[in-house]
Amino acid sequence: MTREEKNQAIDELQAMLKDTNVVYLADASSMNSADTTKLRGECYKADVKMQVVKNTLLRIAMERTEGREFGELYELLKGQTAMMTSTVGNAPAKLIKDFRKSGERPILKGAYVEEAVYIGDDQLKALTEIKSKEELLGELVGLLQSPMRNVLGSLQSGGNTISGLVKALSEREG
Repeated sequence: MTREEKNQAIDELQAMLKDTNVVYLADASSMNSADTTKLRGECYKADVKMQVVKNTLLRIAMERTEGREFGELYELLKGQTAMMTSTVGNAPAKLIKDFRKSGERPILKGAYVEEAVYIGDDQLKALTEIKSKEELLGELVGLLQSPMRNVLGSLQSGGNTISGLVKALSEREG
């Protein structure tokens, strides 16, 4: 790889890191080609971008990416590294978890999700439980609508009760 090709690869990685808040690093070594192809297909379906990267080039791209602190992820850049990026924080974690039902790879090295760094495969469960922005907004809207529904329901049913009482009282007097 020439110096120009390396610089181009670093620039591409840096642009990718700048455009996303979700970066997973996984070890997919020792996976056969059929499993690797299957994993890439699952990534495509889940809208997760996956690519095997050179650790040195990724380290340089991470260091050059302004506004991001990747912290302990630098230490994980050893051996084979597959980088997964997504717009949804838990999508790569769910994908890895589901894929590992049929094997033991890929193994999560670490992740950077919305400015938080997760280290180690034992964090996979916690990462799958992270709610996406859309899920959180949906819950918030539901919580905000719930009291309003209760008030409207009470007013509507109360209105029927009051009108019923008024009608009954007017019929008695008549």
